[in-house]
Amino acid sequence: MITMSKIYEELMERGYIEQVTHEEIKDVLDNSSIPFYIGFDPTADSLHVGHFVSMMVAAQMQKAGHKPIILIGGGTATIGDPSGKTDMRRMMSREEINHNVECFKKQLSKFISFEGDNGAIIVNNADWLLNLNFVEFMRDIGSLFSVNKMLAAECYKQRMERGLTFFELGYMLMQSYDFLHLYNTYGCKLQMGGNDQWSNILGGVDLIRRVGHSDSYGLTFKLLTTKEGKKMGKTEKGALWLDATKTSPYEFYQYWRNIDDADVKTVLSLLTFLPMEEVNRLSSLKDEQINEAKKVAAFEITKLIHGEEEAKKAEEAAKALFEGQGSLENMPTSKVEVNTSILDAIITAGMAPSKGQARTLINQGGITLNDEKIEDVNYVLSEKDFKDGYAILRKGKKIYHKLEL
Repeated sequence: MITMSKIYEELMERGYIEQVTHEEIKDVLDNSSIPFYIGFDPTADSLHVGHFVSMMVAAQMQKAGHKPIILIGGGTATIGDPSGKTDMRRMMSREEINHNVECFKKQLSKFISFEGDNGAIIVNNADWLLNLNFVEFMRDIGSLFSVNKMLAAECYKQRMERGLTFFELGYMLMQSYDFLHLYNTYGCKLQMGGNDQWSNILGGVDLIRRVGHSDSYGLTFKLLTTKEGKKMGKTEKGALWLDATKTSPYEFYQYWRNIDDADVKTVLSLLTFLPMEEVNRLSSLKDEQINEAKKVAAFEITKLIHGEEEAKKAEEAAKALFEGQGSLENMPTSKVEVNTSILDAIITAGMAPSKGQARTLINQGGITLNDEKIEDVNYVLSEKDFKDGYAILRKGKKIYHKLEL
């Protein structure tokens, strides 16, 4: 367990902390136990890799004695955060949001405990936001915000050219009010979030201080990006989900197994609980040896999300494909029929979304079946392709899929 007096240093060493609102945050975290909150918008029925760092920070903070408040944005999700968006989000129904909240709870419970003195609590801001009186809210809260200052925030500047609605402009007020509500109700003194939330976090910290309290703080952590600055967690199929029905444990494992060499330290530091001594040792490996570090990263991260048993199955499937040992039983599998076209097989395997893109893959030499390159876009699967009842379809060098009759 991380001791309370070392948590700020631990977060810094692992590379989580990007910005803080006040230097005294270090003393607050290292010398007292405080409630803190991290928010999640329930815009899908599963969390994805973009939420992973938030979950890890919450776990690290709780281990050090601090109390997590997980805020589910059931109210703010009816608007949608404009940060990084060029269009207004689709508004969600209350029923849809409630379903997603329940899905989140199951995934979060793998990282944080809801028991004990600093057990986490989950709150839904729909419980207080949806019953607000508009005139009172604008008089008491809206009067404390400068529109000029708000429009200078990065999250709004990006939308100005396309048109920013007053509806969306209210997002910062609502998120700031969340912090004030949690401060008054639970004694929450710290809001944490990704660096893209900096403007909104500043709004909440400032609001609490404007109403007469001097002990509100904000901290942002780094977004999970590659060395080139691109967001991690994007795949051919879209987001890398934490739900096994959306992204299989094998696909999840393979994503981390195939990261670039330069990203190994970032991934091991931010997404595992391995001691930093071990992180530094693994990330210092060179050439072929760095693959051992990637295997460790893939196993440890998959174990956190899907459990040790699923991580071992994914590892076994990878060994069978790439090292000639282990079992193919747990690799992604689809049922097909004899006389299925290769184009349909590629689509069924999720390697391309359309026949046009499947043709392009074949024409570029990117598809093999049982280690034989497919060159004919009109190829049709036959019984001879299914030795032992299955065939192995491969896209590029690293994406495999088992086809069964």
